[in-house]
Amino acid sequence: MSIPHIPLAATEADARARDAADPLRGFRDEFLIPPALDPSLGEDTQFYFTGNSLGLQPRGIREALLTELDDWARLGVEAHFHGRHPWMPYHEEVRAHLAEIAGALPSEVVAMNSLTTNLHLMMVGFYRPTAERHAILIEAGAFPSDQYAVASQIRFHGFDPATSLIEVEGDPDTGLIGMERIERALAEHGSKIALVLWPGVQYRTGEAFDLKAIAALAHARGAVAGFDLAHAAGNLKLALHDADADFAAWCSYKYLNAGPGAIAGCFVHERHARTDRPRFAGWWGHDPASRFRMGPDFVPTPGADGWQLSNPPIMALAPLRASLEVFHRAGMDRLRAKAIDLTAYLEALIRSRLHGVIDILTPSDRDRRGCQLSLRVVGGRARGRALFEHLATRGIIGDWREPDVIRVAPTPLYNRFIDAWKLVESIATWRDTAG
Repeated sequence: MSIPHIPLAATEADARARDAADPLRGFRDEFLIPPALDPSLGEDTQFYFTGNSLGLQPRGIREALLTELDDWARLGVEAHFHGRHPWMPYHEEVRAHLAEIAGALPSEVVAMNSLTTNLHLMMVGFYRPTAERHAILIEAGAFPSDQYAVASQIRFHGFDPATSLIEVEGDPDTGLIGMERIERALAEHGSKIALVLWPGVQYRTGEAFDLKAIAALAHARGAVAGFDLAHAAGNLKLALHDADADFAAWCSYKYLNAGPGAIAGCFVHERHARTDRPRFAGWWGHDPASRFRMGPDFVPTPGADGWQLSNPPIMALAPLRASLEVFHRAGMDRLRAKAIDLTAYLEALIRSRLHGVIDILTPSDRDRRGCQLSLRVVGGRARGRALFEHLATRGIIGDWREPDVIRVAPTPLYNRFIDAWKLVESIATWRDTAG
């Protein structure tokens, strides 16, 4: 699917024509769009561009939660077996749709914990440093939680991040990294790298990466390939099984719209399904056939399920189940096609109308980005903050990343071409009046 081609005309009528031709336009009605804070703006909703930070609420989540609350009230403990969505196997209800998002076999994915918790659990099994091979390779400027996690893992194993944490620097002007820099780092340090832990999309620049190519490079150097997909899950069309990733983890509150602090996801490749790698074990990771015998010896469930610790948190899984059903109906192929068109439209408007005002840090190549565009205002941080605050007063919600980046993400489930047009129009107004 793709939006029918319409020659670019930087007009409101053009944007509305594109929305009228959008076959996914009806999905916007399945989300709760926050109202404009200032009703005098003449619009009854915000122009919300922060799905890369917190996705909007699907309307179906309220009913999903009420269903579980009602079954708890009506059945008590028996809801584990007789609820409308029985709690005992509840995590299995999201498995098939989660596998669609991840491009994985159903047995390779599980919804559990939070993103950083899952990264730590994966590193218990997949980061096994030795005196010769002890380093972890990440990107410079990684999200702080990843930096903290890998540094603490290195210290836990008795090594020093000063020598065992290798960071790949990006371009000094844009922060973009590209495959060449990753290849050089692996060529230079490959003999001591135990783990490559890489993002699917770099959170600050919006740069997307070829996971299959990175996994192949890591494996060729004898390293494990793991991925943090916080900004990729629900954004890019993933193919983790075919990419040959060893493991991956992601959150579900950004593009996956499962709510603040939502339960996260985890992928473990099927070749590790019956691994004897060390792991932190918990009751719910035990083989379900003998789990209730309450024996003293841990027998892991084959596949990603074997990495679980505790029984599934039903009130956290219900929103994810509701959101994934929306993704399943929309389809990642169609969502990705619209995302490409919508992001390209926003980029074209910025380049045609805001030259000399906005620099786009994110790559133009559709294969090297998702929905997000990272914008730097020409003239420095103070000017950038002034624009960011101006946009907020106009009901246009992006987010700020220090020292000087405004991130905007036109997501295909609920953003429109008119939203992109309003964003650019508002920046042009600021330029002409206050900027």
